[in-house]
Amino acid sequence: MMRILFGLVLALLVAVPPLFDIALAATMLAASQPPVLAFAAGVLTWPRILRRLRKWFR
Repeated sequence: MMRILFGLVLALLVAVPPLFDIALAATMLAASQPPVLAFAAGVLTWPRILRRLRKWFR
């Protein structure tokens, strides 16, 4: 499901060039903010941390 959504968003961004510029600018603005980067790192690493904790406490 996520692959299909990603493909649709990518196709839309390629089909409508102004949207690509807006999305790129928003991504660069968000990526330059340290709290946004910390939140993204937490979201990406949380499943791995949770699996490790569940292993330890079995």
